[in-house]
Amino acid sequence: MGTRTQTLTLSGSTDGSTFDTLVPATDYVFDLARGNSVTITLSGSPHRFLRLTCTGNTGWPAGQIARFEAYS
Repeated sequence: MGTRTQTLTLSGSTDGSTFDTLVPATDYVFDLARGNSVTITLSGSPHRFLRLTCTGNTGWPAGQIARFEAYS
């Protein structure tokens, strides 16, 4: 698949029930030349649970996430 733009929102929760928006809906470009990966950086966050939501994709009619990793 070629270059595509996906609109992603990152939310976090301390209890797994109530989620706060950590990064609002933002367009990220996934480009094969850059490994089809993006980085979403957060400043210190006490959230134990993360939720990634895709609301747009220019390359396919659905979100495409193969791997989601979080590091402290």
